[in-house]
Amino acid sequence: MKLQTKLILIICSLLALVIVSLGGIYYYVITSTLEEQIGQRALKVAETVAVMPEIRKAFYSPDPPSIIQPIAEAVREKTDAEYVVVGNREGIRYSHPLPDRIGKEMVGGDNGPVLEGRAIISRAVGSLGPALRGKAPIFGDNGEVIGIVSVGFLTEDIESIADKYQDETMLIALCVLAVGIGGAVLIARNVRRSIHGLEPAEIGSLYTEKKAILESIREGIVAINRDGIITLANRYALQLLGLPESVDITGRRVEELIPNTRLNEVIRSGKAEFDAEMLIGDHEVIVNRIPIMGWNSQVTGAVSSFRSKSELYRLAEELSQVRRFADALRAQTHEYSNKLYVISGLIQLESYQEAVELITRESDVQQNLIQFIMQEIPDPMIGGLLIGKYNRAQELKLHFEIDRESSFRDIPETIDRNQLITIIGNLADNAMEAVLACDDKTDRRVKLFLTDLGEDLIIECEDNGIGIPEETGATVFEKGFSTKVGEHRGIGLALVTHAVGKLDGYITFHKNPAGGTIFTAAIPKKKSVERGKPNAADEPGNRH
Repeated sequence: MKLQTKLILIICSLLALVIVSLGGIYYYVITSTLEEQIGQRALKVAETVAVMPEIRKAFYSPDPPSIIQPIAEAVREKTDAEYVVVGNREGIRYSHPLPDRIGKEMVGGDNGPVLEGRAIISRAVGSLGPALRGKAPIFGDNGEVIGIVSVGFLTEDIESIADKYQDETMLIALCVLAVGIGGAVLIARNVRRSIHGLEPAEIGSLYTEKKAILESIREGIVAINRDGIITLANRYALQLLGLPESVDITGRRVEELIPNTRLNEVIRSGKAEFDAEMLIGDHEVIVNRIPIMGWNSQVTGAVSSFRSKSELYRLAEELSQVRRFADALRAQTHEYSNKLYVISGLIQLESYQEAVELITRESDVQQNLIQFIMQEIPDPMIGGLLIGKYNRAQELKLHFEIDRESSFRDIPETIDRNQLITIIGNLADNAMEAVLACDDKTDRRVKLFLTDLGEDLIIECEDNGIGIPEETGATVFEKGFSTKVGEHRGIGLALVTHAVGKLDGYITFHKNPAGGTIFTAAIPKKKSVERGKPNAADEPGNRH
């Protein structure tokens, strides 16, 4: 059975039960009140007749019925009673609506208390049928009970009056039930619309799936309602906030945990924000903020997804390494193919001596470079990168030189090699691009100097390219800045800056006297706190 049908049936059933119960209680109260009022009315009439002087005097006359009967009938007609019967102590009637019953004994068996001097209300079956009766004693001159007055209203007349109330009650109940059924249908439809027509089983399944999806996403997810109260947060968000995974933050205001959040502004504006940078605790994150729209196109909340900036940089670094290795292999393949074609041509021309000299020269250059790198830069990852850059430069017709005074043997194990590769590789790529941008130059040079002397690792890369305008200043290190034309630029130096910061170092640049730019990166061999110095992020050179 569908949820909408269940809701209608449940609401209508409860409503019918309430209406029937209230109707029954109302009918019972009306009936009881009606009987009480009629009983009191009968009693008051009986007491009034009992104290009438004419009635009392008639008991001492030779023919009481002739006096009492007219008075009793007049009272009966005025009060709409079924009967007004007056009798003596022995229960002999002196009046009755049916004259032929005058002189006969009163029936019902409820005269005992009255003869004791008490007025009562009773139910009894009289000569005219079941009735609600009020009975009062008639006192003589000596204070003794000399007679009885009985005023009665038939039970069937009382029930006919109650039936009118019952019909009205049923009509009202049916109207209320009809309105309730209409309301139940509207409520059920609104509920169905609010839950997008889903059934409870489907909602439960979606909740389970949503929970699994949220926990599988390697991004922090936080959702709030219109009042800024957190309604959802996944486990990765708790990690970035520095909270235990067992903590439940739903129900708390988002400003308590993320003071610099802009989710409330997104709710007010209704506009999404993408790829914004912010600081959450000690983590730099990239944030997306999207408003949550209700079925009536009203903003009902907002959701934010954020990921650590360091992870994005790590992915970018891995992609950069793959690209560099691919370029190196392509350059090496292309360069050696050209050399092989030259050697093949020399042999076909029978210029054997020239072929041998070419082979020897190329072998010596390559061998000398490899031997130098193996001796002074023994780290295989950095050495492989430098050989690849050398081959790439040969393909681009550039002069790529590794300063023979370089030495990079004393690299502590605590320094991440991947970060060093990011710094060296991107500085070399940036220098090559700067040199290639100079169309009027024939002598295109890139020089790399590495040293591990002292307490820092120094990486210096110089070129004679187009240089960096002085007015750009620190913006050269910002993501997206580039002096070259084209899309997808301005990433290399941003990656270098991030890697240098991760290693607690700093980077500077200045103009090359021969034209171009010289970039210098300094990486401490030990953490700043271990050396008793301020953090590198606070160094003047790192404020780019």
